[in-house]
Amino acid sequence: MTRGPHFSDSQAALFDHDEAPEPVLPRGAPAPSYIKDHRARLRERFLIGGADALPDYELLELVLFRAIPRRDVKPLARQLLETFGDFNGVVSAPRARLSQVSGVGDAVVTELKIVEAAAHRLARSRVIKKHLLSSWDALLDYCQTAMAHGDIEQFRVLYLDRKNVLIADEAQARGTVDHVPVYPREVVKRALELNATAMILVHNHPSGDPTPSHADIEMTEQIRLAAEALGITLHDHLVIGKSRELSFRSEGLL
Repeated sequence: MTRGPHFSDSQAALFDHDEAPEPVLPRGAPAPSYIKDHRARLRERFLIGGADALPDYELLELVLFRAIPRRDVKPLARQLLETFGDFNGVVSAPRARLSQVSGVGDAVVTELKIVEAAAHRLARSRVIKKHLLSSWDALLDYCQTAMAHGDIEQFRVLYLDRKNVLIADEAQARGTVDHVPVYPREVVKRALELNATAMILVHNHPSGDPTPSHADIEMTEQIRLAAEALGITLHDHLVIGKSRELSFRSEGLL
């Protein structure tokens, strides 16, 4: 049975100028048979065995297939992994840094960022409107997915209702590689606007080390005191590193 046109087949003309030019193929020319066969085998392995059946570079190839429909993408997949460490590091890498890799253009960046956005939404769906204190592992997974690979510090507040159900997840501020401005008054004011009765603070350390700074500890105490005065509980402050996180409460800092 002849396969009809597929979305990925139509992308060659749209994105040719975005990618590395070699090898040169006539516009609209089909991919060589060995590339088609390799892609078919890889897709079949994925459908049968799932992601666990594929190493990072092959899973990354599957993502790159749509962006580069007529070239062998294995060299680019390996180059991206060498540059950013692992699959998560690749899809979470800043767009500017991705674009510096030879062979990466708008088509590749778009596909990678679609995967990243999907991962964020899936992780967030497991915590939003859920009882967070009984879904702690899911919360940590979400924070790691959303923040571990950020190249600048970001400060988020998770606002909870009286049943400790997450009612809002808001990015309060973005900063530099080692600092983010936080205003305790604004954090607590927003809690009142949402009728929240509890909060969890979260911020990342782009350095990868989640050890809190003196400024982190001081800021947390200021927010705790301001919240407490208004009957709002500060459950925890999580600092997200590259591969692990630190809990203020577990460390006796709260």
